[in-house]
Amino acid sequence: MFADNDPRVSQLLEGIVRLASGDLNSRIEVSPARDELDAIIMGTNLLAEDLQIIYEELEQRVEVRTKLLHEAHLEMQKMAMQDPLTGLANRSALLTALKSAQSDGTGDSPVILLLDLDAFKSINDTQGHTAGDKVLITVAERIRNAVRSTDVVARLGGDEFAIVMPATGADQAAVVGQRILAALKEPIELPDRSIRCAASLGLSVGDAGQGPEEMLMQADVAMYASKAEGLNRLHFFEPGLLLVRRLRSQLLDDLRSALKGEGLVLHYQPVVELATGRVEGVEALIRWNHPTRGRIMPDEFIPLAEEAGLISELGRWVLTTAVEQLRQWVDEDAVDSRFSIRINISATDLQSLQFIEDVRGVLKETGVRPEQVVLELTEMAIVKGNDLDRYSLGGLRGLGVGIEIDDFGTGYSSISYLRRLPVDRVKVDRSLIVGLGTDPSQPALVAAVLQLVRACGLEAVWEGVETAEQAEHLRNLGCLSAQGYFFSRPLPAEDIPALVAAAFPAGNVGL
Repeated sequence: MFADNDPRVSQLLEGIVRLASGDLNSRIEVSPARDELDAIIMGTNLLAEDLQIIYEELEQRVEVRTKLLHEAHLEMQKMAMQDPLTGLANRSALLTALKSAQSDGTGDSPVILLLDLDAFKSINDTQGHTAGDKVLITVAERIRNAVRSTDVVARLGGDEFAIVMPATGADQAAVVGQRILAALKEPIELPDRSIRCAASLGLSVGDAGQGPEEMLMQADVAMYASKAEGLNRLHFFEPGLLLVRRLRSQLLDDLRSALKGEGLVLHYQPVVELATGRVEGVEALIRWNHPTRGRIMPDEFIPLAEEAGLISELGRWVLTTAVEQLRQWVDEDAVDSRFSIRINISATDLQSLQFIEDVRGVLKETGVRPEQVVLELTEMAIVKGNDLDRYSLGGLRGLGVGIEIDDFGTGYSSISYLRRLPVDRVKVDRSLIVGLGTDPSQPALVAAVLQLVRACGLEAVWEGVETAEQAEHLRNLGCLSAQGYFFSRPLPAEDIPALVAAAFPAGNVGL
């Protein structure tokens, strides 16, 4: 044992207190005696060294973990402000940049450009979403290369992009906007084809006290005005456009109400057998009797329905109403078993497997024979469709309904592919018979088109017949069926039975 008055005891106690207080660098001096007390002192020093090593390792781990957490936090912040597909800023980042540009202290107003691709939906529908993503990535790169380094480019979602231009005059912003439009005119190369992707641009200049959302709304209004003017346009925001926006919004609300209630009606235009004058069927054409605006034609509200995502609901209404009307005519003995009704369907319908079930359901509910229902699709939708479109076409043919290509000859046909499509007929576009009866070369063109169609194993309906000369030429060339104002305008359902009963005398097929 060691003496109570040994100074090393007090040194040991003081050392232990320092260690306990966290001073791991503290060490106790070992005496030359090297006795039991020195052994305890050495053990305490060794423990202090071990604790110091452990503590330093712990500090290092905490430092590494803190750095990792900081980097993860920064990455999360970046992800929260970045569009994952294009790497551009997203809507949140855009609004932040716009707010910052409005309060930068320079006194100059920022400008925002809003860009929407024209007809991008058809690229997704016909080429698939992989091709659509490729287009969006390419568009993002071209916009980024066309703007200035101080500008912020964002993708707001879908095919909509925006550019915030701090402290920029409207004229200078317009120059950048035109540069963007020029860049987007260049073709985009996909694995199997080259496409062009036009755009519409809206431009809004910020005012004092104006919020970011209001500026974005104004650019959106201007962009829709640009889209209404045609492809590859730039439009400045004007206060008067707000009235147009409100009217459009009200019209859309009215269309939703019409789909749930009354106002939508179908008119029917006859398809005539040229050799006999018999009405072989009708095409169902939608009309809208608006409560305050009166009759609204499809070319005004169909694009509205497409933009608002109502086109499928509208298509189901037309399908159900038309087939139920055919059932009524059959029950009234107003038409025979050969009589058919033609219904226009959209590319969106082909992309929905539910549409096949909708057709199956309405046939089952009405008891109408499938061959009396003919579905008409545009030439672009049916020839340029993707695998899902072809699966849908096969499914529809499996139900026994007819398939007809509308607007044939408008420039999208692939004749070799046409021979393999599950279609029964083509409806030749009116542009191919405009000169029939006045242009001496036109009959030869019509005969060539007819021969081409028949070489594909199909027959043709000729639309847009407006004169007796056109009808006579088509009949003499051996054409089977035609449709147009020469025979009849689209009529309400109640007028069709009398028209079918009267028919059109051969050689005098007009009303």
